[in-house]
Amino acid sequence: MDSKPKPPDRPREHALSTGLLARVFHQPSLIYFNAVATHLSIREAARRLDIASSAITRQVAQLEDALGIALFIREKRRLRLSPAGEILFRHSRRLAAPIEAAVSEIEMLRGIKSGSVRIAAAESIGLSFLPRLITDFGRRYPRLNLDVSLTSSSGVIERLLDERVDIGLGFIAKPPRQIDVAFRRDVRIGAVMAPDHPLAASKHLTFRQCIEHPLAVAKPEISIREVIEPFLRGSATILPPLVEVDSIRLMVELALGGHYASIMTPIGAQNEIERGTLVFRPLEDSGLPTNRFGILVRGGSALHLAPAIFFDHAKGYFEGVSLPGAV
Repeated sequence: MDSKPKPPDRPREHALSTGLLARVFHQPSLIYFNAVATHLSIREAARRLDIASSAITRQVAQLEDALGIALFIREKRRLRLSPAGEILFRHSRRLAAPIEAAVSEIEMLRGIKSGSVRIAAAESIGLSFLPRLITDFGRRYPRLNLDVSLTSSSGVIERLLDERVDIGLGFIAKPPRQIDVAFRRDVRIGAVMAPDHPLAASKHLTFRQCIEHPLAVAKPEISIREVIEPFLRGSATILPPLVEVDSIRLMVELALGGHYASIMTPIGAQNEIERGTLVFRPLEDSGLPTNRFGILVRGGSALHLAPAIFFDHAKGYFEGVSLPGAV
């Protein structure tokens, strides 16, 4: 009896010809690869696509075989993209985006009003304005899907540049050349503290006064740190111990505890300020710049229909809302 032929090693040593690869890329394998690369989980990709996990595994293996290189690094129960996977994912998103946008616009043209908007927002915006903005938008456009990520303002920029999101909401002093600040409002920087904190009674607050008390400040990855750093260090020969955090929410919680004053804009503590559990006092140091809030988009390219609808809605929302500390 003849033995069964030995299956080929996977993936193959060399990629298929360009013509054959084109046929592969028009198969489900690229769609399934994108889903796994987005969620770094075969199970989650299968759930999102409503297909069996085995089909995902088979199609990704086919794609790896066609390219002759592994696209994922499998570590126990975790997946991460290999360098080749990172390259393919970056380019495949750009290939898929025009088709997805076209389908979205066609559906909206037919009156179905379906589509998707990818949004990245700074944490403080997510803690204050974003829930109400999303709720208002969802009531008006119930068929539009919103994919929202909270990150730092630098993370917002990175996601826009990588074309992972359509619209960014964040704070930015000097936007990169590739980013347009389509709507902007300047917000004052100050100290957020409990009403009975010693600094709360100050009518004209400066950094020099603040550093005499325990302070919570943002780490460098949060945009406000770059703005305040020269003033913070210029106010004392030796800085007192600081609590440095990478979360606006934690800065709010520390201020609520009463021991610390947090150096920040009031955005992110807006709800607590409105309820009276925290107070905001602007810093009046000479030359201290404001922190610029903006709705950010990629420069040089028009928004597709669904993101454009969200942008117009967000712009109208922020034009009508009262920003604490706004200049």
